[in-house]
Amino acid sequence: QVQLVESGGGLVQAGGSLRLSCAASGNIFRFNTMGWYRQAPGKQRELVASITWGGGRNYDASVKGRFTISRDSAKTTVYLQMDSLKPEDTAVYYCNMNPDYWGQGTQVTVSS
Repeated sequence: QVQLVESGGGLVQAGGSLRLSCAASGNIFRFNTMGWYRQAPGKQRELVASITWGGGRNYDASVKGRFTISRDSAKTTVYLQMDSLKPEDTAVYYCNMNPDYWGQGTQVTVSS
């Protein structure tokens, strides 16, 4: 089993920044991919960004240039630096590790 614990969400004004963290523990297998998803009220969960074991990054078009995903050298913690936040970024953000491990979610609210 793998446990994912997120932190760093909160309330911020439009144009501000937040940094999310997700710490993984347990039976972590090598060569995993970790990512951040978000789910706004009434909408489906969507991929925001992901990072492979080798450091390859993928971003949704709506956040490209504003968000940066990274992971530590031990590859057990993944970060999401969110800059130039917009009200439409408001959602619950979930950490994910393949094949199908999820964190509990952290609320991000961006006020206009």
